[in-house]
Amino acid sequence: MKLTSKIFATALLALGTFSASAQLMQKKEIYTRADTLRGMLTPLRTCYDINYYHLDVKFDIDKKYISGSNLFKFTATQNFTKLQFDLYANLKVEKVEYQGKELPFTREAAAVFVTFPKAIIKGSKDEFTVYYSGNPTVAKRAPWDGGVVFTTDSLGKPYVATACQGAGASIWWPTKDHQADEVDSALISISVPKGLKDVSNGRLRKVTELADGYTRFDWFVANPINNYDIAANIADYTHMEDSYDGEQGKLTLDYWVLPYHQELAKKQFDRDVKRMLKSFEYWFGPYPWYKDGYKLVETPHLGMEHQSAVAYGNKYRNGYLGRDLSGTGRGLTWDFIIVHESGHEWFGNNITSKDIADMWIHESFTNYSESLFIESYYGKTAGLEYVQGTRKNIQNDIPVIGPYNVNKEGSGDMYYKGGNMLALIRTLINNDEKWRAILRGLNKTFYHQTVTTAQIENYISKEAGMNLAPVFDQYLRHKDLPILDLKFENGKVYAKWTTDVKNFNIPIKLRKKGGEFYFVKLNNEFAPVGLPGLTKENLEVDTLEYCVKVNGL
Repeated sequence: MKLTSKIFATALLALGTFSASAQLMQKKEIYTRADTLRGMLTPLRTCYDINYYHLDVKFDIDKKYISGSNLFKFTATQNFTKLQFDLYANLKVEKVEYQGKELPFTREAAAVFVTFPKAIIKGSKDEFTVYYSGNPTVAKRAPWDGGVVFTTDSLGKPYVATACQGAGASIWWPTKDHQADEVDSALISISVPKGLKDVSNGRLRKVTELADGYTRFDWFVANPINNYDIAANIADYTHMEDSYDGEQGKLTLDYWVLPYHQELAKKQFDRDVKRMLKSFEYWFGPYPWYKDGYKLVETPHLGMEHQSAVAYGNKYRNGYLGRDLSGTGRGLTWDFIIVHESGHEWFGNNITSKDIADMWIHESFTNYSESLFIESYYGKTAGLEYVQGTRKNIQNDIPVIGPYNVNKEGSGDMYYKGGNMLALIRTLINNDEKWRAILRGLNKTFYHQTVTTAQIENYISKEAGMNLAPVFDQYLRHKDLPILDLKFENGKVYAKWTTDVKNFNIPIKLRKKGGEFYFVKLNNEFAPVGLPGLTKENLEVDTLEYCVKVNGL
Protein backbone atom coordinates (compact mmCIF):
# COMPACT_ATOMS: atom_id res chain seq x y z
CA MET A 1 0.00 0.00 0.00
CA LYS A 2 1.59 3.09 -1.14
CA LEU A 3 2.20 8.23 -1.59
CA THR A 4 2.50 4.83 -2.00
CA SER A 5 1.15 3.07 -5.03
CA LYS A 6 -1.88 1.96 -3.15
CA ILE A 7 -3.86 5.08 -3.92
CA PHE A 8 -7.33 3.61 -3.47
CA ALA A 9 -9.94 5.59 -5.39
CA THR A 10 -12.62 5.13 -2.82
CA ALA A 11 -14.25 7.14 -0.10
CA LEU A 12 -12.96 4.61 2.42
CA LEU A 13 -9.43 5.76 1.73
CA ALA A 14 -10.02 9.27 0.47
CA LEU A 15 -8.37 10.97 3.42
CA GLY A 16 -5.11 9.20 2.70
CA THR A 17 -5.03 9.99 -0.97
CA PHE A 18 -6.83 13.27 -1.47
CA SER A 19 -3.82 15.56 -1.53
CA ALA A 20 -1.91 13.33 -3.94
CA SER A 21 -4.95 12.98 -6.16
CA ALA A 22 -5.52 16.73 -6.10
CA GLN A 23 -2.00 17.26 -7.37
CA LEU A 24 -2.44 14.67 -10.09
CA MET A 25 -5.71 16.22 -11.24
CA GLN A 26 -4.14 19.58 -12.07
CA LYS A 27 -4.45 20.35 -15.76
CA LYS A 28 -0.72 20.82 -16.09
CA GLU A 29 1.75 19.57 -13.56
CA ILE A 30 5.15 21.18 -13.31
CA TYR A 31 7.97 18.74 -12.71
CA THR A 32 11.18 19.78 -11.03
CA ARG A 33 14.75 18.72 -11.60
CA ALA A 34 14.44 16.78 -8.35
CA ASP A 35 11.59 14.80 -9.92
CA THR A 36 13.79 13.98 -12.90
CA LEU A 37 16.77 13.04 -10.75
CA ARG A 38 14.52 10.66 -8.85
CA GLY A 39 12.52 9.27 -11.76
CA MET A 40 14.82 9.15 -14.80
CA LEU A 41 17.36 6.52 -15.75
CA THR A 42 20.21 8.87 -16.63
CA PRO A 43 23.66 7.62 -17.73
CA LEU A 44 24.83 8.14 -14.13
CA ARG A 45 22.40 5.40 -13.12
CA THR A 46 22.50 3.07 -16.10
CA CYS A 47 26.32 2.93 -16.01
CA TYR A 48 26.16 0.35 -13.22
CA ASP A 49 24.01 -2.69 -12.51
CA ILE A 50 23.38 -3.47 -8.84
CA ASN A 51 24.35 -7.03 -7.86
CA TYR A 52 24.33 -7.03 -4.06
CA TYR A 53 23.59 -4.85 -1.06
CA HIS A 54 24.64 -5.26 2.53
CA LEU A 55 22.46 -2.83 4.44
CA ASP A 56 23.62 -2.50 8.05
CA VAL A 57 21.49 -0.11 10.12
CA LYS A 58 21.12 0.63 13.82
CA PHE A 59 17.80 2.01 15.09
CA ASP A 60 17.96 4.35 18.10
CA ILE A 61 14.23 4.24 18.70
CA ASP A 62 14.11 6.75 21.56
CA LYS A 63 15.76 9.40 19.39
CA LYS A 64 14.06 8.24 16.17
CA TYR A 65 17.55 8.12 14.76
CA ILE A 66 19.27 5.67 12.44
CA SER A 67 22.91 5.15 11.52
CA GLY A 68 24.80 2.63 9.49
CA SER A 69 26.06 1.75 6.06
CA ASN A 70 25.20 0.13 2.78
CA LEU A 71 27.64 -1.82 0.64
CA PHE A 72 27.00 -1.50 -3.11
CA LYS A 73 28.38 -4.32 -5.25
CA PHE A 74 27.89 -3.70 -8.94
CA THR A 75 28.85 -4.53 -12.51
CA ALA A 76 29.83 -1.67 -14.81
CA THR A 77 27.68 -1.56 -17.94
CA GLN A 78 29.97 1.03 -19.55
CA ASN A 79 33.15 2.91 -18.75
CA PHE A 80 32.49 5.65 -16.20
CA THR A 81 34.06 7.77 -13.49
CA LYS A 82 30.90 9.12 -11.88
CA LEU A 83 27.60 7.61 -10.72
CA GLN A 84 24.44 8.51 -8.83
CA PHE A 85 22.90 6.86 -5.83
CA ASP A 86 20.03 8.25 -3.77
CA LEU A 87 19.42 9.30 -0.18
CA TYR A 88 16.88 11.81 1.12
CA ALA A 89 18.47 15.16 1.92
CA ASN A 90 17.51 15.06 5.61
CA LEU A 91 19.88 12.11 6.08
CA LYS A 92 23.60 12.82 6.23
CA VAL A 93 26.13 11.01 4.05
CA GLU A 94 29.02 10.58 6.48
CA LYS A 95 31.39 9.24 3.84
CA VAL A 96 31.64 7.13 0.71
CA GLU A 97 34.45 4.60 0.95
CA TYR A 98 36.18 2.91 -2.01
CA GLN A 99 39.24 0.68 -1.77
CA GLY A 100 39.97 1.96 1.72
CA LYS A 101 39.76 5.64 0.77
CA GLU A 102 37.02 8.25 0.87
CA LEU A 103 35.51 9.35 -2.42
CA PRO A 104 34.43 12.92 -3.17
CA PHE A 105 30.70 13.40 -3.60
CA THR A 106 28.16 16.12 -4.17
CA ARG A 107 24.45 16.25 -3.39
CA GLU A 108 21.43 17.69 -5.18
CA ALA A 109 17.97 17.07 -3.74
CA ALA A 110 17.90 13.34 -2.94
CA ALA A 111 20.62 12.48 -5.47
CA VAL A 112 24.23 11.84 -4.47
CA PHE A 113 26.95 11.98 -7.13
CA VAL A 114 30.17 10.07 -6.50
CA THR A 115 33.40 10.52 -8.47
CA PHE A 116 35.95 7.70 -8.70
CA PRO A 117 39.71 8.31 -8.94
CA LYS A 118 39.94 6.44 -12.25
CA ALA A 119 37.57 4.98 -14.79
CA ILE A 120 35.55 1.91 -13.88
CA ILE A 121 35.80 -0.33 -16.93
CA LYS A 122 32.76 -1.85 -18.62
CA GLY A 123 32.16 -5.42 -17.49
CA SER A 124 34.20 -5.09 -14.31
CA LYS A 125 32.77 -5.82 -10.89
CA ASP A 126 33.43 -3.34 -8.13
CA GLU A 127 32.02 -2.01 -4.87
CA PHE A 128 31.79 0.99 -2.57
CA THR A 129 30.23 1.60 0.84
CA VAL A 130 28.09 4.52 1.95
CA TYR A 131 28.03 5.48 5.63
CA TYR A 132 25.11 7.61 6.75
CA SER A 133 23.03 8.77 9.71
CA GLY A 134 20.17 10.99 10.75
CA ASN A 135 16.54 11.25 11.69
CA PRO A 136 14.55 9.66 8.85
CA THR A 137 11.20 10.96 7.71
CA VAL A 138 8.55 9.85 10.17
CA ALA A 139 5.54 8.39 8.41
CA LYS A 140 2.34 9.90 9.79
CA ARG A 141 -0.16 7.78 7.85
CA ALA A 142 1.78 4.82 6.53
CA PRO A 143 1.45 3.19 4.11
CA TRP A 144 -0.06 6.21 2.30
CA ASP A 145 2.94 8.33 3.17
CA GLY A 146 6.47 7.00 3.21
CA GLY A 147 9.00 6.78 5.98
CA VAL A 148 9.47 5.07 9.31
CA VAL A 149 6.62 4.45 11.75
CA PHE A 150 7.71 5.00 15.37
CA THR A 151 4.99 4.01 17.79
CA THR A 152 4.27 1.58 20.63
CA ASP A 153 2.13 -1.52 20.99
CA SER A 154 -0.74 -1.70 23.46
CA LEU A 155 1.70 -2.68 26.22
CA GLY A 156 3.82 0.40 25.60
CA LYS A 157 6.69 -1.45 23.95
CA PRO A 158 8.39 -0.01 20.84
CA TYR A 159 6.69 -0.85 17.57
CA VAL A 160 8.59 0.33 14.48
CA ALA A 161 8.22 -0.33 10.77
CA THR A 162 9.34 1.03 7.43
CA ALA A 163 6.99 1.61 4.48
CA CYS A 164 8.26 3.55 1.52
CA GLN A 165 6.75 2.59 -1.84
CA GLY A 166 6.28 5.65 -4.00
CA ALA A 167 8.34 7.78 -1.64
CA GLY A 168 11.26 5.48 -2.33
CA ALA A 169 13.64 3.37 -0.28
CA SER A 170 16.09 6.28 -0.17
CA ILE A 171 13.78 7.83 2.42
CA TRP A 172 15.60 5.65 4.97
CA TRP A 173 18.66 4.06 3.36
CA PRO A 174 21.15 4.84 0.56
CA THR A 175 20.35 2.95 -2.62
CA LYS A 176 20.01 3.19 -6.37
CA ASP A 177 16.41 4.26 -6.01
CA HIS A 178 14.78 3.23 -9.27
CA GLN A 179 12.50 0.25 -9.87
CA ALA A 180 14.21 -0.69 -13.14
CA ASP A 181 17.28 -2.10 -11.40
CA GLU A 182 16.58 -4.74 -8.79
CA VAL A 183 19.46 -5.97 -6.67
CA ASP A 184 20.18 -9.68 -7.25
CA SER A 185 20.52 -10.52 -3.55
CA ALA A 186 20.90 -8.66 -0.27
CA LEU A 187 21.99 -9.01 3.33
CA ILE A 188 19.88 -6.89 5.67
CA SER A 189 21.40 -6.33 9.11
CA ILE A 190 19.20 -4.42 11.53
CA SER A 191 20.36 -3.64 15.06
CA VAL A 192 17.70 -2.94 17.68
CA PRO A 193 17.63 -2.40 21.44
CA LYS A 194 17.95 -5.63 23.42
CA GLY A 195 14.58 -7.27 24.07
CA LEU A 196 13.20 -6.40 20.65
CA LYS A 197 13.36 -8.32 17.39
CA ASP A 198 13.70 -7.20 13.79
CA VAL A 199 11.96 -9.07 11.00
CA SER A 200 13.11 -8.28 7.48
CA ASN A 201 12.98 -9.99 4.10
CA GLY A 202 14.34 -13.42 3.28
CA ARG A 203 15.70 -15.84 5.84
CA LEU A 204 17.19 -15.17 9.25
CA ARG A 205 20.87 -16.10 9.14
CA LYS A 206 22.19 -14.93 12.47
CA VAL A 207 21.30 -13.13 15.68
CA THR A 208 24.18 -11.37 17.46
CA GLU A 209 24.12 -9.80 20.90
CA LEU A 210 26.20 -6.62 20.66
CA ALA A 211 28.28 -5.07 23.43
CA ASP A 212 26.32 -1.81 23.38
CA GLY A 213 23.04 -3.36 24.49
CA TYR A 214 21.75 -3.88 20.97
CA THR A 215 20.91 -7.06 19.07
CA ARG A 216 21.67 -7.44 15.37
CA PHE A 217 19.44 -9.53 13.14
CA ASP A 218 20.95 -10.63 9.81
CA TRP A 219 18.43 -11.50 7.09
CA PHE A 220 19.51 -12.75 3.66
CA VAL A 221 17.44 -12.36 0.49
CA ALA A 222 18.51 -14.89 -2.14
CA ASN A 223 16.35 -13.50 -4.95
CA PRO A 224 16.11 -10.20 -6.84
CA ILE A 225 14.12 -7.67 -4.83
CA ASN A 226 12.66 -4.17 -5.31
CA ASN A 227 14.45 -1.75 -3.03
CA TYR A 228 11.12 -0.40 -1.73
CA ASP A 229 10.29 -3.93 -0.59
CA ILE A 230 13.30 -4.11 1.73
CA ALA A 231 11.87 -3.54 5.18
CA ALA A 232 12.64 -3.33 8.86
CA ASN A 233 9.90 -4.38 11.30
CA ILE A 234 10.80 -4.00 14.97
CA ALA A 235 8.75 -5.16 17.95
CA ASP A 236 8.58 -7.67 20.77
CA TYR A 237 7.52 -10.34 18.28
CA THR A 238 6.63 -13.94 18.80
CA HIS A 239 7.22 -16.45 16.00
CA MET A 240 4.90 -19.13 14.61
CA GLU A 241 5.86 -21.66 11.93
CA ASP A 242 3.97 -23.69 9.36
CA SER A 243 4.52 -24.99 5.83
CA TYR A 244 2.64 -25.42 2.56
CA ASP A 245 3.03 -28.18 -0.02
CA GLY A 246 3.10 -26.13 -3.18
CA GLU A 247 3.98 -26.50 -6.82
CA GLN A 248 7.72 -26.35 -6.13
CA GLY A 249 7.75 -28.41 -2.95
CA LYS A 250 7.53 -27.39 0.69
CA LEU A 251 7.17 -23.66 1.21
CA THR A 252 8.01 -22.41 4.70
CA LEU A 253 5.40 -20.17 6.33
CA ASP A 254 6.58 -17.90 9.13
CA TYR A 255 4.35 -15.57 11.10
CA TRP A 256 5.75 -12.82 13.32
CA VAL A 257 3.08 -11.23 15.51
CA LEU A 258 2.67 -9.43 18.82
CA PRO A 259 2.54 -12.07 21.58
CA TYR A 260 -0.93 -11.16 22.79
CA HIS A 261 -2.30 -11.59 19.24
CA GLN A 262 -0.96 -15.11 18.81
CA GLU A 263 -4.30 -16.91 19.01
CA LEU A 264 -6.03 -14.40 16.74
CA ALA A 265 -3.21 -14.68 14.24
CA LYS A 266 -3.24 -18.45 14.25
CA LYS A 267 -6.95 -18.56 13.49
CA GLN A 268 -6.83 -15.90 10.76
CA PHE A 269 -3.61 -17.01 9.08
CA ASP A 270 -4.46 -20.73 9.23
CA ARG A 271 -7.70 -20.04 7.41
CA ASP A 272 -6.55 -17.69 4.66
CA VAL A 273 -2.85 -18.14 3.87
CA LYS A 274 -2.96 -21.66 2.47
CA ARG A 275 -6.13 -21.15 0.52
CA MET A 276 -4.63 -17.95 -0.89
CA LEU A 277 -1.51 -19.85 -1.96
CA LYS A 278 -3.58 -22.63 -3.50
CA SER A 279 -5.65 -20.16 -5.49
CA PHE A 280 -2.77 -18.01 -6.68
CA GLU A 281 -0.47 -20.89 -7.57
CA TYR A 282 -3.34 -22.25 -9.68
CA TRP A 283 -3.93 -18.97 -11.47
CA PHE A 284 -0.46 -17.40 -11.56
CA GLY A 285 2.02 -20.25 -11.21
CA PRO A 286 4.41 -21.17 -8.41
CA TYR A 287 4.99 -18.76 -5.55
CA PRO A 288 8.06 -16.87 -6.81
CA TRP A 289 10.17 -16.93 -3.64
CA TYR A 290 10.52 -20.50 -2.37
CA LYS A 291 14.20 -19.83 -1.50
CA ASP A 292 13.21 -16.94 0.75
CA GLY A 293 9.99 -18.38 2.13
CA TYR A 294 6.67 -16.69 2.88
CA LYS A 295 6.20 -14.49 5.93
CA LEU A 296 3.44 -12.39 7.41
CA VAL A 297 4.68 -9.72 9.79
CA GLU A 298 2.30 -7.79 12.03
CA THR A 299 2.87 -4.05 11.60
CA PRO A 300 1.53 -0.78 13.02
CA HIS A 301 0.43 0.24 9.51
CA LEU A 302 -2.23 -1.42 7.37
CA GLY A 303 -0.05 -3.46 5.05
CA MET A 304 2.49 -3.59 2.25
CA GLU A 305 3.75 -6.20 -0.20
CA HIS A 306 7.26 -6.41 1.24
CA GLN A 307 8.67 -9.36 -0.66
CA SER A 308 8.80 -12.58 1.41
CA ALA A 309 7.85 -10.51 4.49
CA VAL A 310 4.35 -9.22 3.79
CA ALA A 311 3.38 -6.46 6.21
CA TYR A 312 0.06 -7.18 7.91
CA GLY A 313 -1.99 -4.64 9.89
CA ASN A 314 -5.61 -5.57 9.18
CA LYS A 315 -6.26 -6.26 12.87
CA TYR A 316 -7.36 -9.85 12.21
CA ARG A 317 -10.62 -8.82 10.59
CA ASN A 318 -12.27 -10.04 7.44
CA GLY A 319 -12.53 -7.65 4.53
CA TYR A 320 -10.62 -4.38 4.55
CA LEU A 321 -10.61 -3.42 8.25
CA GLY A 322 -13.99 -5.12 8.48
CA ARG A 323 -15.44 -3.57 5.31
CA ASP A 324 -16.13 -4.93 1.85
CA LEU A 325 -14.62 -2.68 -0.81
CA SER A 326 -16.98 -4.13 -3.42
CA GLY A 327 -20.17 -3.48 -1.46
CA THR A 328 -21.45 -6.93 -2.47
CA GLY A 329 -20.69 -8.84 0.69
CA ARG A 330 -18.25 -11.01 -1.28
CA GLY A 331 -15.28 -9.39 0.42
CA LEU A 332 -16.29 -10.27 3.97
CA THR A 333 -15.36 -13.94 3.98
CA TRP A 334 -11.58 -13.45 3.77
CA ASP A 335 -8.85 -11.14 4.99
CA PHE A 336 -8.24 -8.44 2.38
CA ILE A 337 -4.65 -7.67 3.38
CA ILE A 338 -3.53 -11.31 3.34
CA VAL A 339 -4.98 -11.86 -0.12
CA HIS A 340 -4.23 -8.51 -1.77
CA GLU A 341 -0.74 -7.95 -0.44
CA SER A 342 0.24 -11.55 -1.09
CA GLY A 343 -1.06 -11.21 -4.65
CA HIS A 344 1.72 -8.68 -5.13
CA GLU A 345 4.27 -11.44 -4.67
CA TRP A 346 3.41 -12.31 -8.28
CA PHE A 347 2.46 -8.90 -9.68
CA GLY A 348 4.67 -6.17 -8.25
CA ASN A 349 7.46 -8.30 -6.82
CA ASN A 350 7.96 -11.13 -9.33
CA ILE A 351 6.94 -8.86 -12.23
CA THR A 352 7.90 -5.24 -11.47
CA SER A 353 7.27 -2.16 -13.57
CA LYS A 354 10.44 -0.37 -14.60
CA ASP A 355 8.81 3.03 -14.12
CA ILE A 356 6.35 3.90 -11.39
CA ALA A 357 4.13 5.38 -14.14
CA ASP A 358 3.32 1.77 -15.07
CA MET A 359 2.18 0.78 -11.59
CA TRP A 360 -1.04 -0.56 -13.08
CA ILE A 361 1.00 -3.72 -13.73
CA HIS A 362 1.20 -4.12 -9.96
CA GLU A 363 -2.20 -2.88 -8.90
CA SER A 364 -4.59 -3.88 -11.68
CA PHE A 365 -3.52 -7.50 -11.64
CA THR A 366 -3.49 -7.63 -7.85
CA ASN A 367 -6.91 -6.03 -7.63
CA TYR A 368 -8.09 -8.65 -10.12
CA SER A 369 -6.45 -11.38 -8.03
CA GLU A 370 -9.03 -10.68 -5.32
CA SER A 371 -11.84 -11.77 -7.65
CA LEU A 372 -9.89 -14.84 -8.75
CA PHE A 373 -9.47 -15.79 -5.10
CA ILE A 374 -13.25 -15.50 -4.65
CA GLU A 375 -13.81 -17.51 -7.83
CA SER A 376 -11.57 -20.28 -6.54
CA TYR A 377 -13.82 -20.88 -3.55
CA TYR A 378 -17.22 -19.42 -4.38
CA GLY A 379 -17.50 -19.74 -8.17
CA LYS A 380 -16.96 -17.59 -11.25
CA THR A 381 -20.18 -15.59 -10.88
CA ALA A 382 -19.22 -14.62 -7.33
CA GLY A 383 -15.84 -13.40 -8.60
CA LEU A 384 -17.48 -11.36 -11.36
CA GLU A 385 -19.94 -9.84 -8.91
CA TYR A 386 -17.04 -8.72 -6.75
CA VAL A 387 -15.31 -7.06 -9.72
CA GLN A 388 -18.55 -5.40 -10.77
CA GLY A 389 -19.10 -4.13 -7.23
CA THR A 390 -15.76 -2.35 -7.18
CA ARG A 391 -16.77 -0.12 -10.13
CA LYS A 392 -18.44 2.34 -7.78
CA ASN A 393 -14.91 3.35 -6.74
CA ILE A 394 -13.75 4.30 -10.24
CA GLN A 395 -13.07 8.04 -10.49
CA ASN A 396 -12.31 8.53 -14.22
CA ASP A 397 -10.13 11.46 -13.17
CA ILE A 398 -6.89 11.04 -15.12
CA PRO A 399 -5.28 8.21 -17.11
CA VAL A 400 -4.16 5.09 -15.27
CA ILE A 401 -0.67 5.32 -16.77
CA GLY A 402 1.23 8.24 -15.30
CA PRO A 403 3.96 10.48 -16.74
CA TYR A 404 7.28 8.75 -17.29
CA ASN A 405 10.70 9.61 -15.85
CA VAL A 406 9.48 11.80 -12.98
CA ASN A 407 8.52 9.15 -10.38
CA LYS A 408 4.78 9.81 -10.68
CA GLU A 409 1.94 7.34 -10.65
CA GLY A 410 -1.21 7.65 -12.67
CA SER A 411 -4.76 7.51 -11.38
CA GLY A 412 -5.84 5.41 -8.42
CA ASP A 413 -8.16 3.87 -11.02
CA MET A 414 -5.25 1.49 -11.60
CA TYR A 415 -7.00 -0.63 -8.96
CA TYR A 416 -10.65 -0.88 -9.85
CA LYS A 417 -10.70 0.19 -13.49
CA GLY A 418 -7.61 -1.92 -14.10
CA GLY A 419 -9.12 -4.98 -12.45
CA ASN A 420 -12.32 -4.56 -14.46
CA MET A 421 -10.27 -4.18 -17.66
CA LEU A 422 -8.61 -7.54 -17.02
CA ALA A 423 -11.98 -9.18 -16.37
CA LEU A 424 -13.18 -7.74 -19.68
CA ILE A 425 -10.14 -9.07 -21.55
CA ARG A 426 -10.88 -12.51 -20.15
CA THR A 427 -14.44 -12.21 -21.51
CA LEU A 428 -13.15 -11.18 -24.94
CA ILE A 429 -10.74 -14.12 -25.04
CA ASN A 430 -13.71 -16.33 -24.15
CA ASN A 431 -11.51 -19.25 -23.14
CA ASP A 432 -10.82 -19.61 -19.44
CA GLU A 433 -7.99 -22.13 -19.87
CA LYS A 434 -6.23 -19.82 -22.30
CA TRP A 435 -6.70 -16.93 -19.86
CA ARG A 436 -5.20 -18.95 -17.02
CA ALA A 437 -2.30 -19.92 -19.29
CA ILE A 438 -1.71 -16.23 -20.04
CA LEU A 439 -1.61 -15.30 -16.35
CA ARG A 440 0.77 -18.15 -15.58
CA GLY A 441 2.77 -17.39 -18.71
CA LEU A 442 3.27 -13.79 -17.65
CA ASN A 443 4.86 -14.92 -14.39
CA LYS A 444 7.03 -17.47 -16.17
CA THR A 445 8.10 -15.29 -19.10
CA PHE A 446 8.87 -12.24 -16.95
CA TYR A 447 10.05 -14.20 -13.92
CA HIS A 448 12.04 -11.95 -11.55
CA GLN A 449 12.14 -9.18 -14.15
CA THR A 450 11.32 -5.50 -14.48
CA VAL A 451 9.04 -4.69 -17.40
CA THR A 452 7.24 -2.00 -19.37
CA THR A 453 3.56 -1.67 -20.18
CA ALA A 454 4.35 -2.47 -23.82
CA GLN A 455 5.86 -5.83 -22.86
CA ILE A 456 2.77 -6.84 -20.88
CA GLU A 457 0.31 -5.60 -23.50
CA ASN A 458 2.15 -7.32 -26.35
CA TYR A 459 2.43 -10.59 -24.48
CA ILE A 460 -1.27 -10.74 -23.66
CA SER A 461 -2.34 -9.78 -27.18
CA LYS A 462 0.01 -12.32 -28.75
CA GLU A 463 -1.04 -15.18 -26.49
CA ALA A 464 -4.71 -14.25 -26.81
CA GLY A 465 -4.40 -14.23 -30.61
CA MET A 466 -6.20 -10.91 -30.90
CA ASN A 467 -5.41 -7.21 -31.06
CA LEU A 468 -6.17 -5.89 -27.60
CA ALA A 469 -4.41 -2.55 -28.15
CA PRO A 470 -7.71 -0.58 -28.34
CA VAL A 471 -8.75 -1.98 -24.96
CA PHE A 472 -5.45 -1.18 -23.27
CA ASP A 473 -5.36 2.26 -24.85
CA GLN A 474 -8.85 3.26 -23.75
CA TYR A 475 -8.66 1.91 -20.22
CA LEU A 476 -5.05 2.85 -19.44
CA ARG A 477 -4.21 5.94 -21.51
CA HIS A 478 -7.51 7.83 -21.38
CA LYS A 479 -9.50 8.77 -18.32
CA ASP A 480 -13.01 7.80 -19.50
CA LEU A 481 -14.67 4.43 -19.87
CA PRO A 482 -15.93 3.28 -23.27
CA ILE A 483 -19.52 4.35 -23.96
CA LEU A 484 -21.96 1.97 -25.59
CA ASP A 485 -24.40 4.16 -27.51
CA LEU A 486 -27.76 2.62 -28.41
CA LYS A 487 -30.58 4.03 -30.51
CA PHE A 488 -33.91 2.61 -31.56
CA GLU A 489 -35.35 3.63 -34.93
CA ASN A 490 -38.09 2.10 -37.09
CA GLY A 491 -38.21 -1.07 -35.07
CA LYS A 492 -34.44 -1.61 -35.28
CA VAL A 493 -31.66 -1.37 -32.73
CA TYR A 494 -28.41 0.41 -33.63
CA ALA A 495 -25.25 0.46 -31.56
CA LYS A 496 -21.74 1.89 -31.59
CA TRP A 497 -18.80 2.64 -29.34
CA THR A 498 -17.93 6.19 -28.36
CA THR A 499 -14.30 6.21 -27.28
CA ASP A 500 -11.16 8.31 -27.32
CA VAL A 501 -9.46 5.50 -29.22
CA LYS A 502 -10.10 5.14 -32.93
CA ASN A 503 -11.13 1.74 -34.28
CA PHE A 504 -12.43 0.56 -30.93
CA ASN A 505 -14.03 -2.59 -32.28
CA ILE A 506 -14.50 -5.01 -29.42
CA PRO A 507 -17.69 -7.08 -29.40
CA ILE A 508 -20.35 -6.54 -26.74
CA LYS A 509 -22.56 -9.22 -25.23
CA LEU A 510 -26.27 -8.48 -25.74
CA ARG A 511 -29.42 -10.50 -25.31
CA LYS A 512 -33.17 -10.42 -25.32
CA LYS A 513 -34.31 -10.41 -21.71
CA GLY A 514 -34.30 -13.93 -20.31
CA GLY A 515 -32.41 -15.33 -23.26
CA GLU A 516 -28.80 -16.17 -24.03
CA PHE A 517 -26.09 -13.55 -24.45
CA TYR A 518 -24.48 -13.21 -27.88
CA PHE A 519 -21.33 -11.39 -28.92
CA VAL A 520 -22.21 -8.51 -31.25
CA LYS A 521 -19.38 -6.87 -33.21
CA LEU A 522 -19.31 -3.07 -33.00
CA ASN A 523 -17.07 -0.18 -33.93
CA ASN A 524 -17.22 3.61 -33.68
CA GLU A 525 -20.04 3.96 -36.25
CA PHE A 526 -23.70 3.13 -35.67
CA ALA A 527 -24.66 -0.22 -37.15
CA PRO A 528 -27.76 -2.40 -36.79
CA VAL A 529 -27.68 -5.04 -34.09
CA GLY A 530 -28.41 -8.33 -35.80
CA LEU A 531 -30.43 -9.97 -33.06
CA PRO A 532 -34.13 -10.47 -33.87
CA GLY A 533 -36.88 -9.23 -31.60
CA LEU A 534 -34.88 -6.67 -29.65
CA THR A 535 -36.64 -3.60 -28.30
CA LYS A 536 -35.70 -0.88 -25.87
CA GLU A 537 -37.79 -2.67 -23.27
CA ASN A 538 -36.25 -6.14 -23.60
CA LEU A 539 -32.64 -5.42 -24.57
CA GLU A 540 -30.07 -6.35 -21.93
CA VAL A 541 -26.36 -5.52 -21.95
CA ASP A 542 -23.91 -7.78 -20.11
CA THR A 543 -22.81 -5.27 -17.50
CA LEU A 544 -21.56 -8.04 -15.23
CA GLU A 545 -18.56 -8.70 -17.45
CA TYR A 546 -18.29 -5.30 -19.21
CA CYS A 547 -17.17 -2.19 -17.38
CA VAL A 548 -18.66 0.38 -19.78
CA LYS A 549 -21.15 3.22 -19.75
CA VAL A 550 -24.43 2.61 -21.59
CA ASN A 551 -26.40 5.41 -23.25
CA GLY A 552 -29.83 5.01 -24.74
CA LEU A 553 -31.52 2.50 -22.46
